Order: sequence, then structure tokens, then C-alpha cells
Amino acid sequence: MNTQQIKENGLGKTLYQMTWPMLFGVLALMSYQLVDAAWIAILGVDPLAALGFTLPVQQIIIGLQIGLGIATTAIISRTLGAGHQQQAKQQGGLILVIGSGLLALLSLIVWFARHLILDFLGVDLSLKPLIESFWLPWLLSAWLGAVVYLGYSQHRANGDARFTGLMMVLVSSLNLILDPLFIFTFGWGLNGAAWATVAAFAVGGIFTFPRLWKKNLISLNFTQLNRLTEIRGLFAMAGPAALSQLMPAIAALLATGLVANFGIAAVAAWGLGARLELFSIVIVLALTMSLPPLLGRFAGAKDWASVEMLIRLAVGFTLVWQLAVALIWLALSQPLTQQLTSNPKVSMLVMDYLLKLPISYTGLGVCILMVSVSNALGMPVRALIISILRLFACYLPFLWAGAYLGGINSLFTGALVGNLLAGLVAWQMYQQGLRYLRLKHPTPS
Repeated sequence: MNTQQIKENGLGKTLYQMTWPMLFGVLALMSYQLVDAAWIAILGVDPLAALGFTLPVQQIIIGLQIGLGIATTAIISRTLGAGHQQQAKQQGGLILVIGSGLLALLSLIVWFARHLILDFLGVDLSLKPLIESFWLPWLLSAWLGAVVYLGYSQHRANGDARFTGLMMVLVSSLNLILDPLFIFTFGWGLNGAAWATVAAFAVGGIFTFPRLWKKNLISLNFTQLNRLTEIRGLFAMAGPAALSQLMPAIAALLATGLVANFGIAAVAAWGLGARLELFSIVIVLALTMSLPPLLGRFAGAKDWASVEMLIRLAVGFTLVWQLAVALIWLALSQPLTQQLTSNPKVSMLVMDYLLKLPISYTGLGVCILMVSVSNALGMPVRALIISILRLFACYLPFLWAGAYLGGINSLFTGALVGNLLAGLVAWQMYQQGLRYLRLKHPTPS
């Protein structure tokens, strides 16, 4: 679908058609790791702890994976928007080869450095044999999942969000079915969870990659492509994007450490609130996957009026949606907290969290969108700066100020103010960036 067809279909309608499949895809992605943890928990504390020690490394792999995915979508969609279809196919093939190789290299480095990593994480000697036997299939599953994600990104860049969403749901469903079979029926224990994920992603790859060639969306013939220039462009996009994915993890660690000063009940309430927050912004996460391919097309065509209209549609919907979510949490706060925990202190803290934080998801949603928008428009450094400012100039300072002035309840108020301020800062930075792009690449008359 080219830019003219998108306009004829309607910007709002096209955005909706691209977003709803990704909503189910994001929910599926969020669910499969929870399912793994639930089944592994049945095996006992040691296997669950072994799984927990994969999280820091997994965040690094996922950061690179998402960074490459963002670069894939931005580069290919802008090239298509400029009308260079053959170049877009060659870019897709080059990114797939380079990305798969980089992810494989990172996985190998982790494997050969596993002893150093485990020692740095302070793993108990009794757990090391269990973790080492698990890490080989787990790294294979992480690599395969990341490569399949690159395939999803190729489809999204070409405007096929429905297939991507369907594959995410299929892979997560397969993982759900295979987990108990591999863990308990085959008796593979903890390793069975990793092999179940390998099998699920392998099926996803069987559907995803042949379809790229069948639809003629990718080419491995790079003879007419300036490979060095393209690789530089890939790293220029993927590097800052990957770093921006790591920022929330660092901030989450610092925030949790601050909350821990107020006791176990505060940490429990904060943890429950964080999980509810993730589900509260799921539509925003879906928009971050559906919006960039459309923006890339219009940016490639230098149609800045359509770019601005699309972003205003997405932001307007986000604000209305998140306000509705805040009202729902307000209405459900008391009965929901009684279902989530039987501890009265934790229950009271979660209620206070739900009374304050959800209204700030309007600002948080806008900020997350502006990071995605900046990447899609070819401004990855601006996207990284927005992420850094959101977390280290808005969110964490106000979190600390709230904790210092009035304890855990004021900390929640600080988080509210920080999220709202982050949304305003991100919106201003996006507008500055768009003005710069309009001047540098004026719309053809």
C-alpha cells in the first residue's frame, strides 16, 4: 500500500487496521514469558531462581533485537515511501543477514562468558550446574526468537501487520501447549521450557521467512546496493534504539531500590502496580508497532502534513484511551486490590497507586509514542534523548523528591508528576524534530 492508497483508505482507518492485530500480538508476547514462569514455578524454587538469572542477559538480547527491529521498519518503510521498491528488498535481505549474525555473535559471547556472568550475578554454587545446562537451549531460543522478530519487522515495514499479529499469537499459543508437554510429559524439566520455546519459534520461522520470498519482499542480491552505507545507516538507527530499550530496565532497578527503603509491603505493592501498568498501556505498545511503518512511508515521500496528522490522531486517541483506563482503575481499585492480595497494608498501598498513577499514563503513553515516532522519522538520537530525559530528568527525580518529602504515598504522587512532565517534554522535542525535518527535506511542490 503506497501513500496515495493510504490516504484514499483514510489515515484513521488505516491506523486502526494496522493496530488491532498488533494489540493481540503484544498481549501474546506479554503472556508467553508469564506462562513459562508459571510452569517452571511448579518445578520448585531452584528452577525458578535459575530462570530469574537469565533476565539481565535477556534484556540485553531483547534490547538489540528491538533496536534492529526498529531500524528495519524505519529504513525499509522510508525507502518504500520514496518509491524505491527494489532497494527496499535488498535492504531487507542485508538487515536480515547482518542482524542474524550480530544476534548469533552476542549469544556466543554470552555462552563463552557464562562463568564470568554467573559469578558477577552472585549465583550460588549449588545453582550453577542447573543454570549451565539450561543456558544452551535458552540462548538458542533467545537467538531464534530475535531472528523471527526481524522477519516480523520486515512484514510490518511492508504494511502487513495482520500477519505479524497472527504469528505472535500462534507462537505464544504453541509455547503454551508445548510447555507442559516438554517440561513434565517428556520429563525434561527446566530445559523443557527452553526447548518448547525453540520449537514454537521454529514453527514461526517456517511460516515467516518463506512468505517473505513468496511475496517478493526481500532479496539477497546486493550487487546494486551500497552495502557500507546501508550498514552504517543500520547501526546509526539500531544503536540508539537498542540503548533506549535498556533505559527503562535501569530506571526500574533504581526505582525498586528506592521503594525497598519503605519495606516489603511497599515493594509488593509497587510490583503489582508495575504489572497493572504494563496492561494499562498495551494499546500504546501496539501503536508503537503499527504507527512507524505508516510514518516511514510518508516521511520517505516527504509528506510532512500526513505525518503530522497521523501523529495527532495517535496522540489524541492515546489521551482519550488512557483517561478511560484511569477511570476504570478508579472504579475497580477497591474490589481489584482485595482480589490481588489479602495483606491489608499491601492492599491499601495498591489502592493509593491506582488512585494516582493511572491518570499519568496519558503522559507516559505520549512519551512512549514520541520515542517510537522519532525512530520512525529517522531521528534515533532524539528518541534516545527523550528516553533519557523521561527517566532521569522527570520520572526518577520526582520519585525521589516524593519519597523524601512524604514517604511511599508521596512517592506515588512523584511518579504521577514525573510521567505527566515526561509527556510534555517528549511532545516538545518531537515538534522541534519535525520542524527540523520540514526545513531539511521540504515537501516537493
